[in-house]
Amino acid sequence: MLRTFRNRRFFIFSLGFPLVLYFLIAGPNHDVSDLGGTGISAPLYFMVGLTAFGTMTAVLASGARIAAERAVGWNRQLRITPLSTRAYFRAKVATGYLMALTTIALLYCAGLSMGVSLPASRWLEMTLFILVGLIPFVPIGVLMGHVLNADSIGPAMGGITAVFAFLGGTWFPLGSGVLNDIGQALPSYWLVQASHVALGGDVWGAKGWLVVAAWTVAAAILAARAYRRDTKRV
Repeated sequence: MLRTFRNRRFFIFSLGFPLVLYFLIAGPNHDVSDLGGTGISAPLYFMVGLTAFGTMTAVLASGARIAAERAVGWNRQLRITPLSTRAYFRAKVATGYLMALTTIALLYCAGLSMGVSLPASRWLEMTLFILVGLIPFVPIGVLMGHVLNADSIGPAMGGITAVFAFLGGTWFPLGSGVLNDIGQALPSYWLVQASHVALGGDVWGAKGWLVVAAWTVAAAILAARAYRRDTKRV
């Protein structure tokens, strides 16, 4: 955690990008109270969308840090320590969630500065569901960090994040066609739905919990295997 927050460039790009993007998009539309006939104000709509995008990016960014650690031989050093796979994952989860919580706090403050107003219960419900929706992205980030090197992790992370955001409906509703069917099979879709609780959206049904759980288990198994492979490599 300390190394993460001491890295100013990483901190600025990971946390600053969604914040700057919010002001660039919502700023010119801060007086729009009925965006696209939805009855939702522009500052609120873009705040919840960028909160989903920003927290997903913050958690997946753990993969970039892991790839950098592998490049300098840090994982080989772990071979001579009693560090368990479980403890390693706990540290990555804690760091990823700290970054996500910081992103949430910054974007909520940005939304408040733009006039967003919600009942306290709605803020709390949205935040809790976002934190649950982020769970599968932790092992996905760890997995990417162990299967990609420091040179390829950047472009791969950007591409995967963009695909998740697009098919998750971060930027606009997916409608009821093929894209919506594909999106509902991805964890990013349910993360966006979690943020849309603030817009009066429905809480997840059984399908949402099943998709999030399936991605979490599958990614965690693959990430654990990739980690063990790295630490056993000569």
